[in-house]
Order: sequence, then structure tokens, then C-alpha cells
Amino acid sequence: MDFLVLFLLYLALVLLGFVMICVGSKTHYLQGLTSRGAQIFSYIIPECLQRVMLRVLHYLFHTRNNTFVILHLILQGMVYTEYTWEIFGLCQQLEFSLYYLFLPYLLLIVNLVFFALTCVTNPGTITKANELLFLQVYEFDEVMFPKNVRCPTCDLRKPARSKHCSKSGPGPSSSALTQQTTFSVRGCYIRLEAAIAGVCDRCVHRFDHHCVWVNNCIGAWNTRHFLGYLWTLTASAATMAVVSAVFLVRLVVMSDVYLQTYVDDLGHLQVVDTVFLVQYLFLTFPRIVFLVGFVVVLSFLLGGYLCFCLYLAATNQTTNEWYKGDRAWCRQCPDVARPPAAEPRAYRNIHSRGLWGNLREIFLPATARYERKKK
Repeated sequence: MDFLVLFLLYLALVLLGFVMICVGSKTHYLQGLTSRGAQIFSYIIPECLQRVMLRVLHYLFHTRNNTFVILHLILQGMVYTEYTWEIFGLCQQLEFSLYYLFLPYLLLIVNLVFFALTCVTNPGTITKANELLFLQVYEFDEVMFPKNVRCPTCDLRKPARSKHCSKSGPGPSSSALTQQTTFSVRGCYIRLEAAIAGVCDRCVHRFDHHCVWVNNCIGAWNTRHFLGYLWTLTASAATMAVVSAVFLVRLVVMSDVYLQTYVDDLGHLQVVDTVFLVQYLFLTFPRIVFLVGFVVVLSFLLGGYLCFCLYLAATNQTTNEWYKGDRAWCRQCPDVARPPAAEPRAYRNIHSRGLWGNLREIFLPATARYERKKK
């Protein structure tokens, strides 16, 4: 099979998987599919290997660690090393504008600043000292966020739009918020204490999600940094993809390869087409073509997620609220099945203040300014 067909098939599968995760995350279909797939693999993979895999997944996604932070920096370093080693020097020989060549480095510097800020900035941890302040920020909607609910771990009243990012594993501080997940392994059962949400063991104001790539929760005080980090990361990947693609196109134009002919497997004379050009470039510059493919796929994935985050920001929603929105009908527990006699209570976003008001709330959070003045 031709290289171009394989690459397009790979791209289609990656994008299809991303769309399925986004669409299926609000339904039980994806969970059921995952459960059935796990049951099938439980009869193929040895039990000892399954135990190791579960422990590794538990460590990576249910404990706070810097694994993904290190992985992020390694991948970013590898991409920029390849760009500097291969593309930058060749583009200089072809007299590319230095402005375009240095633009990815400028975006890298800004991205690392936002990355560091997202990692170290307090997302809005709720404590006894600021509990009353946070209780006055948002109105309780009595659907997703009812009044007078206390966090069983922090023993604090839960402000509207807050969520506890609980610590995984046994212990008195997290036992109230952990659930026992049972995995079937060839008739045997493996029980793990899995955290319901996150790993930070704290209540976060305007909780969005826990991001393993920055090893921190995303909340009211660092959402602006996270959006800046995501935007610069998307822009740097797209810029690198454009510069690399333009380099390959200019190389083809200058070498006049597209005007030549070749003999196919049947001995017929054929005019050079797009498929042949891609295969020729892959054989001549394999690492550059692979880099282009990687950053193009990354640009699409990051761009789609950035658009989703901007939509949430424009409508004053969080990822946690968007995920639970369709099921938030009950006063106490949105996930419990509604009794037949109970009237459905549709969730409605009462916190939106218009486009500019919503953006101002994210980039200039009032509680953060109050905390700075208090200190």
C-alpha cells in the first residue's frame, strides 16, 4: 500500500478516535464499549501483566506525579531539536525570512512561561480562611450546585461551581471520596481504590479539570494561564507545520521533480503525481516528512481542543459542568436515576454574563485580586 494512503488512514483513525472520545464522553456508550473491550483483553493478556498495567495506570492517572510534565518537555525538546537540526539550516540556504524561522522559537518561549505559570499557580484552593469569600462569588442553582453541602474530606461548605480533586489510595482523608472499582480477570477479581476525580486532595473554586500534562488542577485562578499555554502550543505546532510544508514545496518547485516522468511497476511511463512526490520526499527527507505529519496531526487535535475551551470560556462553563450538564436534574446527586413521580429539572447555565463579562471573569478573576490585596 502506498505511503500516502497509509498516512491518510492513520490521520483519519486518530481524528476519528478523538471525535468518538469527545462525543461519547457524555454518554454511557463509550463506557460500555471500554468495559466490553477490557473483558475481551482479560482473556488474552496474562493476569500478572494485567495487575502491572492496572498499577501503572493507577499511578499515572490517580496519583499526582511529574511523569507527563517530563514527557511533555521531552517531546517538545525533540520536535524543536529536529526543527533546528534539519529545517532551520536548509531554510536559511533557501533564503527564508528569518522572521518566519524564528517565530516557532518565540512561541516556544511564551509557551514555556504559560506552562510554568499553569503548573505552579494556585488554581483556587478553598480553605477555612477563604471559605466565606468563595461562598459569595457564585449563585447556587439548586440543580448541579445545591446549598449547604459540605465536602466530606475538607469538612468545608462547598461553594457553587467547586469540586474536590481527591487523593487516591487508602487513608482517612480520602476514604469518603473513593470508590472501589472491581476488575474481572479470568474469573478472579482485582480491586483498586480509584479516586472519583483527580489527585490533588483539595476543593478547587470553579473547578474545570485536572490536567496531567501540567500536574495541576485547572480552576478559577489559573484558567487564563492554561488558555495561554494551549493557544501558544497550538500556534507553535501550526507555525512549524507551515514552515516545514513550505520548505518541502519550495524544494520540489526548485528541483523540477514534478515535471519529470517515471516508469511504474508495469513498465509504463507515468507523469509524476502527488503520491509519487510524497513518497519521493519521504525517501529523501524521512525525518522532515515525519515531523510535518506529526505537527499537522498535533495542530488539528490541539486546535479542536482549543476551540472547545474557548467555547466554554465564552459561555462561562467549565469542563466539569459541561460533562455533567445533561445529567444534572437531581437536587443532591445528578447520577442517581430519577423516580417516576419526580419532575425533571433541566440544567440551565445561570452564570453567563455575556461574552465580554465571561472572558473578563476568566482573565481577571475577582477573588484572586481580593486575595492579593489581603496579603
